[in-house]
Amino acid sequence: MYYRWQLIQQIAKGEMPEGHSEDDLRLMGLPLPGEIEVVEEPDGTKVIRQKAPAPKSEGFVCDSPDA
Repeated sequence: MYYRWQLIQQIAKGEMPEGHSEDDLRLMGLPLPGEIEVVEEPDGTKVIRQKAPAPKSEGFVCDSPDA
């Protein structure tokens, strides 16, 4: 359990744990770097949270009324 916590801390810093691949992390049920982050609360507490997904672009939208 402690080993998994160490991996999660490393992933939250945006680092890929040495000796592991993306497939290894997925098989262990862990997120990939960039999917979680360390956030500091106003009281100074550090919390690991899932990042919000980036908004998906729906392609080019023309603003011109002539289109």
